[in-house]
Amino acid sequence: MSNKVAGFKASDYDSSDPDPWLALYLDNSLPFADDAKEALLTGNESLTRRLFLPIARPFIFVFFLLVQLYRIPFSTFPNSPKWLHQLIYWGLKNFATPQANLLIMRHFNIGTEILNFIKDNVPDVDVKTVPLKPVQLKDLCDNVFLQHDLNVYNFIIELNSGLREQGREMTTPETINFDAITDAPFSFEEFPQKWHNFADIQTAIEFYTPIYCLFLSRPDFVRASNSLQLDETIGVYLARILGTPYHMHLINNHHPMVPLSTYQAGFRLMLHGYDAEALHGYLRVLKRQQQENAK
Repeated sequence: MSNKVAGFKASDYDSSDPDPWLALYLDNSLPFADDAKEALLTGNESLTRRLFLPIARPFIFVFFLLVQLYRIPFSTFPNSPKWLHQLIYWGLKNFATPQANLLIMRHFNIGTEILNFIKDNVPDVDVKTVPLKPVQLKDLCDNVFLQHDLNVYNFIIELNSGLREQGREMTTPETINFDAITDAPFSFEEFPQKWHNFADIQTAIEFYTPIYCLFLSRPDFVRASNSLQLDETIGVYLARILGTPYHMHLINNHHPMVPLSTYQAGFRLMLHGYDAEALHGYLRVLKRQQQENAK
C-alpha cells in the first residue's frame, strides 16, 4: 500500500496529535480497496459531514416524518422510480463530491460481482438477475437503485427455490470460482469536481433517504430498507461456499427477520456499503491467494 494517497501522508504523522483518519487509512485489518477507503475517509473528515450534516439532520428527520405520515393514507401515490432516478442523478452530478460518486458507483458493481460469485459456485441452479455495472453517472437513471434491491430479493428467492427443489444445500466446491470478482480498480468516468460538488457520501445518503421514501410506493421503500439487513444472509452464503466464517466479522447489518425502523435506513445504508466493500475486498484477497498457489 502506498503511504500517500490524497491527503493521507504517513510523513505527516505526529505522535502528540495523531490523525484518526490517517490511522484508519494505514490500518490493514479490513480488506478495503485503497481508492474506496480513501474516498470514505476523505468524506469523514470533510466540513460538510462534520458541520453541515449535524445541522441539517433535524430538518431531514422532520421531512422524513412528514413523508411517512403521508404514506399512511397514500401508500402507492406517488410511485415514480423514473423521476426518483433522474433526481438522484441530478443531485449526484451537481452536489456530490467525486469521492461520494466513486463509492456509489463502486457499490453497484461490487454488488453485482458478489451475487455472480455465489451463482458461479452453486452449480445447476437457475438464477436470473439484472447485471448492474454503471460506469458513468447517467447510467444510474436506468432504474439502478430500485433494481439493486430487486436483484437481491429475486436472487435469494430463485437460489433457495432451486436448492429446495433439488433437496440440497450450498456446499464448498472443490475449486472455488473467482472469475466474477474484479481484482483491479473499476474504470469510471471522471466525476464532476466543481465548487458546488461538496456533499460527502453520508450527507448525500441522509438527504436522499426521505426523498427515496417520497418517490417510491411504501412497499418498495420498506422492501429497500429491509434489504439492508440481508447483508448477513449474503455473508452466510459466502461462508458455506468458502468453508470459513471469518468474513462474518466484517458484517454489520444483521437479523433480517427482525426488521429495524425505516428511520434508521440512512445509517444502515452506510453500513451496507461498508459491508459490501469489506466482503468484496476479502474475496479479492482469496482470489489472489488462489492465483499465487496455482503458480
